[in-house]
Amino acid sequence: MNLPVIFFFVIAFVWSVFVFLEGFDFGVGMLTRILGRSDGERRMMLRAIGPNWDANEVWLLTGGILIFSAFPTWYAAAFPSAYIPLLLLVFALIIRALAIEYRSKRPDHRWTQAWDNANLVAGFTLPFLVGVFWAGMVHGIPIDADGRFVGDSLWSHISVYSVLGGLALVAYSLAHGAVFLSLKVSGPLLERVTMTARGMSLITLALMSVFAVWTWLAYADDAIGATMAVLTVLAFAIVVMAVYARRWLLAFWGNALGALSFMVSIFAALYPNVLPSTIDDGFTLTIAEAAASSYALTVLTIVAVIGIPGVIAYQSWSFWVFRKRLTKDTVDAGHY
Repeated sequence: MNLPVIFFFVIAFVWSVFVFLEGFDFGVGMLTRILGRSDGERRMMLRAIGPNWDANEVWLLTGGILIFSAFPTWYAAAFPSAYIPLLLLVFALIIRALAIEYRSKRPDHRWTQAWDNANLVAGFTLPFLVGVFWAGMVHGIPIDADGRFVGDSLWSHISVYSVLGGLALVAYSLAHGAVFLSLKVSGPLLERVTMTARGMSLITLALMSVFAVWTWLAYADDAIGATMAVLTVLAFAIVVMAVYARRWLLAFWGNALGALSFMVSIFAALYPNVLPSTIDDGFTLTIAEAAASSYALTVLTIVAVIGIPGVIAYQSWSFWVFRKRLTKDTVDAGHY
């Protein structure tokens, strides 16, 4: 296996980690407004993600930088194809950060409610756009013989298949956020979170199963595609069973497996290409055509070998330090 292929699947791994870690952040952002019945409960929910939500954004930056540096031709074609949606994604990330940090700046109900509403909208927009972007990549976009995007940056990724991918990630984020909160919160809020986790995990299983089977039959009709479809369905079925058994840690790691299988199934459907062309199959960008030079990939390998394990180690330590369940006293000591 050569370096371009290795980096192709390293990118799949990085985006999987992003979906897994930011998934529960997005979900908590939505659930804060949906389930929180008092300011104290909403503060508890935001406090649950407080130590980690901004660090989790690193994986989005890493995923984009890896595409830019390892596959510059892919980046040059794919990112302009979704310029407006990606701009909306960045805007939603900014709104989400402001909503979390600014809601406690004024002790006014309308002020906190406005930021909680903003967090709800951002929490829905972010996973939806990510799902549409990657599913749209599998479906293909209009690129010409020179690898240049020649379509409309607002609609090029939109199809029934890509919208299903976006909705599946939204459902995943809600279910994953509820599972994460079930590990962190206490009191009456815990029961409402539990009921939400059960309902949303079933919806996630249904949507992810349809998406996985569609990906296999339409874009990856081979043994690898079938394996990834089965793994995706199995992962989310495990989550459903774990949630109903109140085995929250198993459900949490089941969602990790689900995020990995979701993203790897997308990359397996793309392989050995990085970007299918909807104009002509002959214009499709392959891994070899889109890859950077051997020297650039060698340097990038050194950086990745040092950097990625370091980020994983730091975030693992951070989650371990802040692993305990929250109480009212803990929340009162925070600023959210």
